Formats: sequence, C-alpha cells, structure tokens
Amino acid sequence: MKVLIALFVVVFVDMVASQCTCNSMKWAVCDGTPCQCTLQFADDEKRPMDCTKLIPKCFLMKAEMYRARRNLTTRSIGGKPVETAFVDNDGIYDPECESDGKFKAVQCNKTDVCWCVNSAGVRRSDKGDKNIKCEPVETIWVRLELKHKDVAGVILDVPKLKTGIENALLERYTLEKKFVSAVQYDKDARLIVVDVKKEKGQQLPDLSRMSYYMEKDVKVLPLFSDPKPFEVSVEGSKVSMENILVYYVDETAPTFTMQRLTGGIIAVIVVVSLIVIAGLLTLFFVARRQKARYSKAQPREMETMS
Repeated sequence: MKVLIALFVVVFVDMVASQCTCNSMKWAVCDGTPCQCTLQFADDEKRPMDCTKLIPKCFLMKAEMYRARRNLTTRSIGGKPVETAFVDNDGIYDPECESDGKFKAVQCNKTDVCWCVNSAGVRRSDKGDKNIKCEPVETIWVRLELKHKDVAGVILDVPKLKTGIENALLERYTLEKKFVSAVQYDKDARLIVVDVKKEKGQQLPDLSRMSYYMEKDVKVLPLFSDPKPFEVSVEGSKVSMENILVYYVDETAPTFTMQRLTGGIIAVIVVVSLIVIAGLLTLFFVARRQKARYSKAQPREMETMS
C-alpha cells in the first residue's frame, strides 16, 4: 500500500511539474504552486511573466541579449561551434523597459549615444547624446511582407488566403481579425503582403508583440514552448513561410535627417548634383560664347552695308 501511495505522489508531482510551463516563452523558468514563471534579464535580475499572453517585445529583447552575453543560444538547437564564432543579432540591442514591458522613448544601450524609438523599439530619430528629447510614439500600422514556400498544385485565392491569415494570427498571436485591414498576393513572387492597423491614439493591441513573435517563427525558431512553425491553412492546404520583412508606421512621422542616409545614397545625391551643376555651367558658357560671337559680328556687318 505504501508503495502505491509513493508511486501516486511521484506521478502527481510529475504532472504538476509538466503543467508548470510558460507556453508563450520557452526561456522562462517556471516552478511553484501555483505555477510562477520568470524571465532572466541579468545575473541579478529576473521578472515574473504572464504566460497567458505574448511577452512584451522589450522584455524579449532583454532576455535575448542576456543569453547572447552568457553564450547561451537563442535558438532551440545548435549554438556556437567554437568560442571565436559570432552571430548577427539582427539589430537587437539591450533596451530600457518600463515596468509594464513598454520601451522607454529614449534608448542609450548603456552608452552616451542615445536615440528615440517607437512603441516597437525601432529607432525613429538620428542618434544624439543623453540630452536628446523624445516623446512616446505609438506604432499603429505594421506591414508584413511574407514569402511562402512553394505549394505544388495549390492555387491561393486572395479572399480565402485573407481568411486563413486572419485565423492564423488569431490562433497563434491572439490578434483579433478586425485588425487585418488588407491582404495582397503576388503568385509569381510567392509574396503575401499583410497590413495590420489600429486607430490613431489606440494603445491596444501592441502590434510589436505579434510582429516580433512572427519574425522569430519565420526567420529563426519559435519563441513558444511548442516549436511548431507558423502556417496558414487555405482550404485544407498548409502554407509555410520562408522569409519575412516588417515595416513599421507610427502615428507621427520619424525625425530622420541626412545623417540617416547611407554612404551609397549620399554618393548618388552628390553625383547627381555635380551633373546638374556641370550642365548649368555648360549652358552658361555656351550662351556666353554665342553672345560674344554676335557682338563681334555686328560691327563687321554694318561696315559692309556702308
């Protein structure tokens, strides 16, 4: 009898432990009764997470940077093959977050160089010093450019594709269907363009959460505990993605200046400007030469007439 009770206790403990997981964040550490999950940001800093929702992007980036500094892989498999190997962190930085997970309007990345970001944590100003002035700005429109894998023998109808995408975003990222404003499709390029919008001044939903989770789903590996890929169901056919590009549109325009331009673009502007200036100078000298010829020829004609 005692053996049966002990076995029951072990099974019960295992069941409780298996249920104490964070479905929306695979790096979270969960334990206790009731179950509580935390996410590590530094050796001496970790925060409790609400695993019933998508984790704020700012918290996800801090956790990702912490893992990168500790040589902990941000992927489910693989890792550094040798100590000298390095990876491109896709523009990720170690952000400053509010207590609710929102990005602070000013980001400095622990340096004296600072810049303004939108609610998605994306830079929207030139870089300056710590005296830079920034106001919180909400991202109200996200455009997702998705390239899907080849689906042999399947013709994707746009209205049915839109329905499939709406269902997938609702099921995987809890994004209500009303926020999917438009879906465009280029079958030759296998390109799906999805516009997700909310009204100006509207705080929820946080579009950066959905877009960041989706980027990881497509480009790397899911942040969810369940590693299944992001797929769209269209009339029973599963459509998987192989690439994603995200555009952010804020409620007010960014404040970039010429400093934002790359060297290539600046070079093009300089070359075009020189061509225009050279053309104007050529016209000026041609006109001047013609005028000089006319002024010399005029007295000779008068002498002949006399």
